Amino acid sequence: MIAETVCSALSAAGLGIAAVTAYRKRFLSAARIAAYSLVPIGLVMTGTVQWLADTAFSPTAWAGFGVLGAAWLLFSTTRAVERRRGGTRKQRREARTAERSEAVAPTASAPSIGPGARAASRPATTPRTEAADDFSDIEAILKKHGI
Repeated sequence: MIAETVCSALSAAGLGIAAVTAYRKRFLSAARIAAYSLVPIGLVMTGTVQWLADTAFSPTAWAGFGVLGAAWLLFSTTRAVERRRGGTRKQRREARTAERSEAVAPTASAPSIGPGARAASRPATTPRTEAADDFSDIEAILKKHGI
């Protein structure tokens, strides 16, 4: 009974504010305020407020919410553990069989390139004179600036 009275008062106050807003020539805002103010009285007329009041003061309803919360907690915990482990049991089993097949690889054949080919593929070392020329240019620049 109190909830219906409060909702009716909210609707009346909202419609009053909408009327003042419309008087100030702000019709779009007035229409929006009127729409919001009609929601509480609409909830009372459909019986939603009575249903919510009955649910809020019912111990059975709160026990039901507790059971739903426990179910949600169990579900989210199992999903988190499953993600941490890396998927479902079937996916983990497939991953283990794949690891075993990779671990037992056939013996490797002899390398196709002999040891002599590696030495030939290395570039010849550059003479030290080129590196010395590079540093001489830097030394000339530093001397020019008095460093």
